Amino acid sequence: MAFSGQQERAPALEAVDLHKDFRLEGHTITVLKGVDLRVAPGEWLALVGPSGSGKTTLLHLLAALDAPSRGWVACFGKVYRDMGAGRRARLRRDTLGMVFQAYHLFPELNAWENVMLPGLHRGRDKRVVVKRAKSILEEFGLGDRLRHRPLELSGGEQQRVALARALVNDPRIILADEPTGNLDAVAGQMIVEIFRRLHQSGKTIVMVTHDHGLAAEGDRILRIHDGRLAPGST
Repeated sequence: MAFSGQQERAPALEAVDLHKDFRLEGHTITVLKGVDLRVAPGEWLALVGPSGSGKTTLLHLLAALDAPSRGWVACFGKVYRDMGAGRRARLRRDTLGMVFQAYHLFPELNAWENVMLPGLHRGRDKRVVVKRAKSILEEFGLGDRLRHRPLELSGGEQQRVALARALVNDPRIILADEPTGNLDAVAGQMIVEIFRRLHQSGKTIVMVTHDHGLAAEGDRILRIHDGRLAPGST
């Protein structure tokens, strides 16, 4: 998705007065309670806070995977609520790269095929997609794992495949939910190095993490507590 003029000067992501409620067994549970947020293009933002504080819910709203109960979210000046379902899907495909803690790889596909899927779904030339997927996997140290299925890969390898899949369409923004949460120290450090390179290349990164060392790698840390941005967030 191309942006120009005033849109280029807009925040990469902006959230205004975000509230999110969930209904559970006849009760309303309020998870977000009026969050305001602006993320600059090229910024690396870390979201930290205790479990249940609303971090992942906020990330899903920024990723257009869910809709707020009140308030709005925009990406480069484009407000999600003004988009139809098709435009939001294209935004997720072309501009936002999502990395999940649970990987969400297709078990019947090998690493190469998992990474190619978003590019093929976009309708790009298959030869171009095949080449780019292989290039990213090789860059991530998985050149000898191209034809391995997820169950044949370690947790760190699966996370690198998931990250490669998020990057195959060259999105401008990476949204990551606990990208090192399931990994040992060595595998986690490899993921940190990849994010450092992405940041240096100009990607915008918003990352939920419990790892304070990883959070410190970013440009800014926001702390969420009880559905609100906590005082002292930097």
